[in-house]
Amino acid sequence: MSKRKLATVWLDGCAGCHMSLLDLDEGLLALAARVDLVSSPLVDAAEFPHDVDVTLVEGAVSSQEDASKLRTVRARSRVLVALGDCANTGNVPAMRNTIPVQALLQRIYVDAADAGRVVPTIGVPPLLPQARPLHEFVKVDVHLPGCPPPPQAILAALAELLEPTGDAHARPVLKFG
Repeated sequence: MSKRKLATVWLDGCAGCHMSLLDLDEGLLALAARVDLVSSPLVDAAEFPHDVDVTLVEGAVSSQEDASKLRTVRARSRVLVALGDCANTGNVPAMRNTIPVQALLQRIYVDAADAGRVVPTIGVPPLLPQARPLHEFVKVDVHLPGCPPPPQAILAALAELLEPTGDAHARPVLKFG
């Protein structure tokens, strides 16, 4: 029995959605028996793989790097899930949207700093003018709201999404419990 390919991605968010995924407790064992986690901040994959069955994307798009990563993920995923409120609405990252980027960076890194007092440019991707939800950049197949979504909602969504479609390449139904 071949396993389905599952990936998770973390853009601009707090990792709460990934923590909710880890809170599946014994559901993780059932999940691990049926899927290969092929890319995730939890497994430290360097490049996002091709032919992923389901990808859970947490966080808003706040930088050009986020947008580029999201486009790659969309191109390589059969089903893309906007996981949590940041991915669906912009939520907390979008709270900065009323402040111009340069004014925001000046306030954080210069005005409020005790030391350094310089806006970092090395190793920090430039911010987009606004933090935006995933669907403004790519097609989203499933919206799973919550801050974070409850573990059982994630489990139910994955069980449904990982069912076979009836085609020749379909894989076994993912059942929990």
